[in-house]
Amino acid sequence: MRGKSSVDSLFLTRPGFVEFFVVFVKLIHGLTAVVPAIILLFYPEPVAEHMRNHYLGLLVFFALLTIILFQALGVYSEDLYQILLLFPQLSPRNLAAWFSMSLVLFGVERILMLRLYRHLMKNGKFLQRTVILGFTETAVHVAEHLSRNSDIRSGLIGFIDDRTERIPKELSRLPLLGNTRDLEKLIRSEQVNQVMITLPWAAEQRINGLVKRLRQMSVNVMLVPDMAALRYGHNRITDVGGILMFNTSQLPLRGWSPFIKRCEDLLLASLGLLLLSPVMLATAIAIKLDSKGPVLFRQKRFGYNDNLIRVFKFRSMYVEQTDLNAENQTTRLDPRITRVGRIIRKTSIDELPQLFNVLLGNMSMVGPRPHATATKAAGIPFEQAVSEYSSRHRVKPGITGWAQINGYRGETDTLFKIQKRVEYDLEYIAKWSVWLDLYIVFMTVPAVLSTKEVY
Repeated sequence: MRGKSSVDSLFLTRPGFVEFFVVFVKLIHGLTAVVPAIILLFYPEPVAEHMRNHYLGLLVFFALLTIILFQALGVYSEDLYQILLLFPQLSPRNLAAWFSMSLVLFGVERILMLRLYRHLMKNGKFLQRTVILGFTETAVHVAEHLSRNSDIRSGLIGFIDDRTERIPKELSRLPLLGNTRDLEKLIRSEQVNQVMITLPWAAEQRINGLVKRLRQMSVNVMLVPDMAALRYGHNRITDVGGILMFNTSQLPLRGWSPFIKRCEDLLLASLGLLLLSPVMLATAIAIKLDSKGPVLFRQKRFGYNDNLIRVFKFRSMYVEQTDLNAENQTTRLDPRITRVGRIIRKTSIDELPQLFNVLLGNMSMVGPRPHATATKAAGIPFEQAVSEYSSRHRVKPGITGWAQINGYRGETDTLFKIQKRVEYDLEYIAKWSVWLDLYIVFMTVPAVLSTKEVY
């Protein structure tokens, strides 16, 4: 017996045994990950024989993926050889009980979530409220299919069609909600989150116009599959109730992004007001001493979803010459601007009261700058000068933005300037992240100090 023990001890201390042991553990981990699934291939409902090889190949891939993931997480480091390192006070029996109860709770949680989903759907509540644009045979097919296969993600609330006087008011058990103008109102009032276009492909030009218009609003736009849809299917094909659809336009901020950006706005705006309150107080006193009239004024500007908002600013013009709609852009040595006004406009101090707009929720710290309702570039209204101008209103306007730190700030006296400003705004919307916002905020001060075209 002593001889055998010595041999075993010698074997365990051989240089290659540790590597062999780790390989063995990896093999066990891979099998542990896939054995339950292998059993399910044969019991209780056997998978067709011609499909088994396909699934077995897939399971081998998952086994390898499990080992690679464990390797990346450091499972095969020194901790592999330490017993109950993380929970030294728990016995193996207690650990087994813990994991078993967690598994049961996960199952119960899933069942409760499904019951909640069914309850919400029964009461007409969905994560996205969807309409079908265009009453066609395809539209009826889509509506009937989604009614049978819908889930909490998308719920049909009705049809949209411009032929309101020629088609039934009730279609496939869904109401006719109006024409495309009514649809725009529903989108802007946030009653519709998703539009499925089912117009016949013979109306290709009309589809093109609708897609361009809807891309300028905060709504998901889907084209029901057809070969002609390929020209609009930019990056993604989305599964909606089992039907594949081209996603031609997505909400710029999805999931948790709006909540994260709102928290960011509240934090930065509160911090800004705290740090800049002495500057704002001194500015208010200077304005009051320099010329008669109120310290602040509110100007109508285009905000989120093309809705009008009132933006706060420090008054920089003489009261009797104030241009509320910005019909005439300011120029060098503009006689309408007060002495204090020249300083606060040059340094953008006149924009600081917009921190209150951020707290109120109709502006963000970072985003496309809001423009007054009558602003023009080379005598042409902005929305006519740039066809995608309204697309910048798919997010809240900001105190500062990507265009501003890239030098496009101040007077827009040429078409090129407004085109570049919109180009940068749309790039910001596409690439938004918290880190990009923080970078823009950080770079705003040097950008303001280096700009010469602000009067």
